[in-house]
Parts: sequence; C-alpha cells; structure tokens
Amino acid sequence: MAREQNRFVCQACGAVTGKWAGRCESCGAWNSISEEAGSASSGAPKSAGRGRKLETGSLAAVEAEPPRRLSGIGEFDRVCGGGLVPGSAILVGGDPGIGKSTLLLQVMAALAKSGARTLYVSGEEAAAQIRLRARRLSLETAPVALVTETSLKDVLATMEAKPAPDIAVIDSIQTMWSDALEAAPGTVSQVRAVAHDLVRLAKRTGTVLLLVGHVTKDGQIAGPRVVEHMVDTVLYFEGERGHQFRILRAVKNRFGPTDEIGVFEMTDKGLSEVSNPSALFLTARDQWASGAAVFAGIEGTRPLLVEFQALAAPTSYGTPRRAVVGWDSARLSMVLAVLEARCGMQISGQDIYLSVAGGLRISEPGADLAAAAALVSSVLGRKLPEDCVIFGEVSLSGAIRPVGQPEARLKEAAKLGFKRAIAPPGARLDGIEVATVDTLSGLVDLIREG
Repeated sequence: MAREQNRFVCQACGAVTGKWAGRCESCGAWNSISEEAGSASSGAPKSAGRGRKLETGSLAAVEAEPPRRLSGIGEFDRVCGGGLVPGSAILVGGDPGIGKSTLLLQVMAALAKSGARTLYVSGEEAAAQIRLRARRLSLETAPVALVTETSLKDVLATMEAKPAPDIAVIDSIQTMWSDALEAAPGTVSQVRAVAHDLVRLAKRTGTVLLLVGHVTKDGQIAGPRVVEHMVDTVLYFEGERGHQFRILRAVKNRFGPTDEIGVFEMTDKGLSEVSNPSALFLTARDQWASGAAVFAGIEGTRPLLVEFQALAAPTSYGTPRRAVVGWDSARLSMVLAVLEARCGMQISGQDIYLSVAGGLRISEPGADLAAAAALVSSVLGRKLPEDCVIFGEVSLSGAIRPVGQPEARLKEAAKLGFKRAIAPPGARLDGIEVATVDTLSGLVDLIREG
C-alpha cells in the first residue's frame, strides 16, 4: 500500500514542491507556500491500455445554441454579453462588502419571478442573514430556493436532483470543500477541485453557474489563475468605498465582448441601474478650475464620458511626487516624459496629481490626450472650454494616433450637450466643432492660445 506523503503548495500560483520554502520559485510570492496532505493515488502509476475511440460529428449537425436567459437587470445582461447562456459558468469577484451578494440576490430574485428555477447556495451566511438582506431589498417574497451548505458532495446532489435548477449561485467558491481531498477549504487544491466538479455539472445539465470568488489585497481573485481558465466569463465588481457607484466589468467572456461594463448605484434599497453613466460621472464638475478635461472613451461597446482632473504644484521634496487614481501610473510617467522632451514643458520640478472623477478606472490608451490636456491646463493655469471633449493616443514621438470608434464618442458627447472636441485627424461629426491635432505640441499651443 502506497504511503501518503504531504506536499507543499503555493497558494498564489498552485505550484507543488517537495519541501517548504519562504519564497515560491514559480511566481516569486513570499510566505505563500503551505503544507497539504497528499494521497496515495497521487503517486499511482498511470493506467495502462488504450482509450476508446470517440464518435465524431459534423459541426453543421450540432444543435443551435439555446436562447439566452435575460435576468431583467439590463446592466447585468449587458456585461454578460446579452443574457445568460445555458450551461455557462460565470465567476464574480470583488472586494469584501462591494455588493457581490446583493447583486446576485437581486439577479436571482428577478429570474425566479420570471419563472426560472433558481438555487442560491450560501457557505458564508445563515439563512436568516440572507432573508434579512432580502427584506431590506424588498425581495423576501421571491421564490428563490435557498441552501446553506459547504459540502461539495451535498451541493452536487442537490443540483442534480430533478428538476435541475436553471440558475445556481455558489457564494462563495472558497467556502466549499470536497471530502476527496484532505486540504483545508480555500486552499489551491480545494478551490481547483470544487470549481472543476461544479463546472462539469453545469455543462452536463445546462445550469447557469454563478460562482462568487474572494479577492486578494492586490484585487485579484484568490486562488490559482486556473480557476479563471475553467469558467466562461469572469466579472469584476469595482468601486470605491467613498463613492456610491459600482462598476461590473467583464475581463473575460466567451459569449460576448470583454471590457464591457455595467454601472450601478448603491442605495439603501440595493443596487440600482444607471442608464446614463456619462451624465452621472459628469455631475458636480469643477468647471471653474483649470486642470479638468472631459475624456470621451469607449468601455466595451459603450461610449462613456468621464472627467480627468490634474494638479501641478511646486514640490517640497528633493524628488517630486507622482500620484494617480483611476489611471495607469506608468502611462502618466510616459505622458509627462513626452511633454518635457517633445513640447519643452518644465514639469520635472513639480508634484503631479491625477485623478479620474467618480471612482472609475480607465485603461484605454485613448485617454492619453485627455490626461495630457488636464496636465497642461494645470501647469499653464489655463481653463479648458466647458463644452469640449478630448480623446486620442499619444506616442513616444509626440504624435497623436487615432483611436477606435471616434463617431460613437462624438455622438455621446453631442447627446450630453458638448459642442467642441479635440481629437486625432479623421474624427468628425455634424454638429460638433472638431479641432484636430497631429502632435502633442499642437495641443499645448491650442491650450496656450485659449
């Protein structure tokens, strides 16, 4: 009989080693290796013999995809690619208290009221706690089947029972445990095994599976990245605690566009949809101050207007400070370097602060020109026009590169009353006066001239 041997597994990347170490050699994480009990079968020889020949079929003969199931919450359906695909697995991650459980409870209640069979499995809260939240959201009468359990074997048996649920929520994947492994719940081995069995069941029965995942201090879903590869869609719930806005972003979607976002507002009655996020993010603009520029961006398939705010101040230290919120700090350093090297602006001796208003995080390269305009406006003390939007990508040579969907950006600006735009060559729209700039120095001259 084979003797069981313990193994050491990195909880960050899932790498397995024969002894403990303070630093994982695979991913470089410190203090992430923990000991887990092994099994005799892990060292068993591979099974002998040949596998059976599988029957193949024509692609044209495969049955058409069943229709998507709409939850009735438009922003959620948008992020999922137009609705929930039967048999798909969706992983939802976000900071603690950001509103993951609240949103999924609202989604399940809406689906249950439309006639779908729903199952909500909670491994973190008692049934009374969930009902208390449902009462606060005025959803206590929704016909949602509720189970509080952490045993994977029991959860699978419940989901396989006839009739199988159309939609099931597992809250959260880190609390589920399989008795086939001796590792503790939440470890890499357990999370991988539990996710694998749940996803296989969802594919076999056609159940839409919604998994809630904890996140690390870096904002990544806890556990190995292999869990994200197992599922069809990965959604991140973003938002700042000081703002009432919540952003649901698709970072992976096999059935729709990635980087699609849904905007919600946190209220005392739960999460409410925001149908016009551009108008919401532009409320209470600092129109009287320099250093503010409105960026016309694209998030997924949705045009979105948001305000960039910049402040340049004399430094009190030997090394100037660079602080950025809602944008890539490396991108800020690049734009500052181009302004100094290509435009002759003296910024190296000033502290630079840049922020995206409203708690939104922008990752699109087309925001370079808007950030540069806000910086130049603050350094020169020249206020930008209130009815002007800006977009464009800045290259290291100082040239302004075109970005995708300029017409959609300008249409969104026109809808909100903007009359002017600063954009790369080729952008035009009737009703908006577009000032095209070829280089970043052209933008600086434009702001100097007012």
